[in-house]
Amino acid sequence: MQENNKKLKKNKIEMTLEGVRIEFPSQRPILLLKEREGNRYLPIWVGAFEASAIALEISNIKTPRPMTHDLIVNILKTLKIEVENIEVCDIKDNTFYANLNLKSFNGDKIKVDSRPSDAIAIAVREKCKIYSYDYVLQLAGIEIQSIEDEIKKFRDFLDHVSPEDFNL
Repeated sequence: MQENNKKLKKNKIEMTLEGVRIEFPSQRPILLLKEREGNRYLPIWVGAFEASAIALEISNIKTPRPMTHDLIVNILKTLKIEVENIEVCDIKDNTFYANLNLKSFNGDKIKVDSRPSDAIAIAVREKCKIYSYDYVLQLAGIEIQSIEDEIKKFRDFLDHVSPEDFNL
């Protein structure tokens, strides 16, 4: 079992950012990541500033002056440092942890500790891949069948249902 846990902690799953939502009734912003090849979702509650920074970038809305995440990206580019990807790497006491995986101009790999919201805000600006460790998905992910799957099932039902199926 110990060996399996180590494997889950190292196995990275590619994720897509499904969007930024407001969770009811608390009115707290939430990021929703979805595994690219599956139907597990990772909800991450974030601050209003970070949610706004991500939503603005997703909507392709530019601010008159650089926001903090734009500044970080500008500094990295000036220093010729590439954001290779980001990873949601852990969860402890309901707090998520992330890393920015960077590559310097001379090829050195650099791992920088980050809040997931900041890492994702940078990832959407750099259009780099987002990963979650399988371990994190196992602990905090939720499995949701897609709306498309449910519509397909309903259409299939309608295609094969007959009036006799409704004998009352």
